[in-house]
Amino acid sequence: MILSKKMEGLSSAVFSVLSKRKMELIAGGADVIDFSIGTPDIPPSQRAIETLIRECGKIENYKYAINDTDEMVQAVIGWYQRRYGVELQENEVVSLLGSQGGFGETALALINPGDVVLTPDPGYPIFTVGPLLAGAEIHRLPLLRENNYLVDFDCIDEETADRAKFIIVSYPNNPTCVTAPRDFYIRLVEFAKKYDIIVLHDNAYSELIFDGSIGESFLSIPGATDVGIEFNSLSKTYSIPGCRIAFAVGNSTIIEGLKTLKSHVDYGMFLPFQKVAVELLNGPQDYVELVRDTYKSRGELLVSGLSRIGWNIDKPAGSMFVWAPLPSNYTSSFQFTMNLMDKAGVIVVPGSSFGPRGEGFVRIALVQQEDKIIQAVENIKNSGILNYN
Repeated sequence: MILSKKMEGLSSAVFSVLSKRKMELIAGGADVIDFSIGTPDIPPSQRAIETLIRECGKIENYKYAINDTDEMVQAVIGWYQRRYGVELQENEVVSLLGSQGGFGETALALINPGDVVLTPDPGYPIFTVGPLLAGAEIHRLPLLRENNYLVDFDCIDEETADRAKFIIVSYPNNPTCVTAPRDFYIRLVEFAKKYDIIVLHDNAYSELIFDGSIGESFLSIPGATDVGIEFNSLSKTYSIPGCRIAFAVGNSTIIEGLKTLKSHVDYGMFLPFQKVAVELLNGPQDYVELVRDTYKSRGELLVSGLSRIGWNIDKPAGSMFVWAPLPSNYTSSFQFTMNLMDKAGVIVVPGSSFGPRGEGFVRIALVQQEDKIIQAVENIKNSGILNYN
């Protein structure tokens, strides 16, 4: 059987190698501490669990959910109003089976073969994979440390901007862990209107900001709904990634296109999951504070611990990750990742997995409890991997 050429861009080799080596180390008796995949280890709230158990016990909830329930749509509208001050209409909301799937579906709904798509580099892989599967020509936008990993619109040449169909933007950013100021979003809307470019904004980590500021919505900028949509997800905020609860909101034409495509490729979100979304969005948000504080304290503990042993890393401004430059005695993020695993039993993700500009870094997911973080720092110290002589 011969796979399509599109599959050539879907290599999962790095994660396969990490997983295989992890199993080998465990089989050999090693105590491995895994910071690779961003799967929350914080238990979901009791409210989420009780709602899911209750709703899964109702026979009528096992039918196709071809359309979103009015209750869930109103919950999203109400939450966006309370949380961001953004007023949405019913035709500006659609559920997604996870924002990752939503990015792929949106690319299929918007792209004609050969369209130019502007994607961040480094960036979450689906930002590039989705457009590639739809036949797009990718133009990578460098996110540079010296520019606080913000897109520099002035560096996008006129010809590329004129040809671009849409731009993907994501702040708080995975993997670089930075946030964007409101001025950036104002500039983004101006740029999109000037060149007639659609904006897809990933806002999955807006609740996980650590400097005391409040995460914003791209749609709160005047004119934003004219040019784009925003993706939001309950996966990390409420520690329920397996439920695949997310939604896209904004420009009604794009949302309608997404609904049409989804009617051909899925039958909507499982009704008990919609009930969970309603319960979480309409209920008290104290659990979100717990999640935010947990990731913040873990990030501070890891960064301070690594600093003490000679590996200086910026504190994350948001998300649930740490973006760490390689120690100066390494140039390959993959080689460092493999050596760190073998010598210290600590697993991270090489930055090159997030695009060419990710080389020179590794991403560390804050998915281990504090005792494991302390142990990981000790393991790294004792491994000698940071010795520069």
